Amino acid sequence: MADVVFDRVNKVYDNGFHAVRDLSLDIADGEFLVLVGPSGCGKSTALRMVAGLEDVSSGEMRIGGRVVNTVPSKDRDIAMVFQSYALYPHLTVAENIGYGLRIRKTPKDEMDRLVREAAAKLDLTEYLERRPKQLSGGQRQRVAMGRAIVRRPQVFLMDEPLSNLDAKLRGQMRTEIAQIQRDLGTTTIYVTHDQVEAMTMGDRIALMKRGVLQQVAEPQHMYENPDNIFVAGFIGSPPMNMATARLDRDGDRYSAQLGQQTLQLAPEALAAHARLADYVGRDIVIGIRSEDMEDSRVKGGEGLKASANLVEALGSELMVYFTLDARPAETEDTKLLEKEQGDTAARSLVTDGVRWVASFAPRAHTRPGEQIQVTVDTSRMHFFDPETSQAIRS
Repeated sequence: MADVVFDRVNKVYDNGFHAVRDLSLDIADGEFLVLVGPSGCGKSTALRMVAGLEDVSSGEMRIGGRVVNTVPSKDRDIAMVFQSYALYPHLTVAENIGYGLRIRKTPKDEMDRLVREAAAKLDLTEYLERRPKQLSGGQRQRVAMGRAIVRRPQVFLMDEPLSNLDAKLRGQMRTEIAQIQRDLGTTTIYVTHDQVEAMTMGDRIALMKRGVLQQVAEPQHMYENPDNIFVAGFIGSPPMNMATARLDRDGDRYSAQLGQQTLQLAPEALAAHARLADYVGRDIVIGIRSEDMEDSRVKGGEGLKASANLVEALGSELMVYFTLDARPAETEDTKLLEKEQGDTAARSLVTDGVRWVASFAPRAHTRPGEQIQVTVDTSRMHFFDPETSQAIRS
């Protein structure tokens, strides 16, 4: 086992493209860290530098306290699982799992024992004599995992290993990989563009954007305390609702002016975001999660007036998409999120007001086309500087 340390690591290609910028990140011994971000953000490049498949342009890469910048990949004691299974079609499952051991000239009895132990962990024992073409996608991915596990490396590296699986198998394999990692206790770096995978699998998440690390935190902490607009919009499904509002103050009471409507802020919001006082009379970007809104007929109190456009009945909740007369949040980060998330982001970035989504209790019985009032739990709101995109806190 070993820790992995990026110490001001950079990767600049010969054409001048700066893929990873001053990345400093400590991954503890035995930790499951997920590197997440949109395509081209540098996460796979960072992983490949750990593996020795990409050279480090500057800075230090350390594994188990040893600087490995110039250490060949084969001497780093790491195992990698790729998006493609990379199995040998002419070999059996047992031979694929044990291939690395055979190359190392491991004694046959020892190799057979290790292969069977790995197969048992992955529920592959009954398939050991089959060939890859006789297996499902999920079983092939387990074989690729087995080939990594059997080597007992210091570090597992996984580069979008579930991308080729259907949604049901992805959900199943997420659980299995997380459980295997906990059982083995091997330091693991897992790369994905899927924030649901990141939220459900990692001990911590490291979110990147255009080669720059945005935030590192436990999944729930990042969800509840995003450092900037990009983190807030990328982490969470559906994405955080956002809009531009003017912050007003009347004595000790603060309010956010959304178009022609006023949203009174709870005292708890002010206590948690003391720097809001510096933004009185100015525009800010406000954010609210879908679960922090409810139909006023259920929650009580006055709410924001809106028009329900679409209602998705999911049994335990109603996902209500509604149009709000307010200015969209238009920053570099929101534009990047819109490009990355396509139609999903468009729900909160439209030209005529903003389109938000709320999670209502099913007893609300909200219907498409209705005029509704939405109660917002302003104690759970997020506030961002529209110029810097940074969270406004204490």
